[in-house]
Amino acid sequence: MVVVGTDVVERYFASRVGHKGIKAARAQYDAWRAIAETAQWKAPGEVKASHPKASILKNSRVVFNIKANDYRLVALVNYESGIMIIRFFGTHEEYDKIDAETV
Repeated sequence: MVVVGTDVVERYFASRVGHKGIKAARAQYDAWRAIAETAQWKAPGEVKASHPKASILKNSRVVFNIKANDYRLVALVNYESGIMIIRFFGTHEEYDKIDAETV
């Protein structure tokens, strides 16, 4: 997949330098990104096969748990073109304040 919108995550990390657990979150995100960028997902089921705890939502959104669900990443996935656009990255608490199906 071509992963677009990584600037969303980079801004998040830059604004939270020194926060507890942020280094571990960064490492987990980097691992997730390496997997996503080499994946060739053609359907939501293929995402679930490689990320069983991912949530498949309406409007082509997928929610990935980062760092044991301390953080969540919402992506808009276009399976036909192989493009994934990161729409949100934040803590579980921050995630609860958004509508993941429209973000």
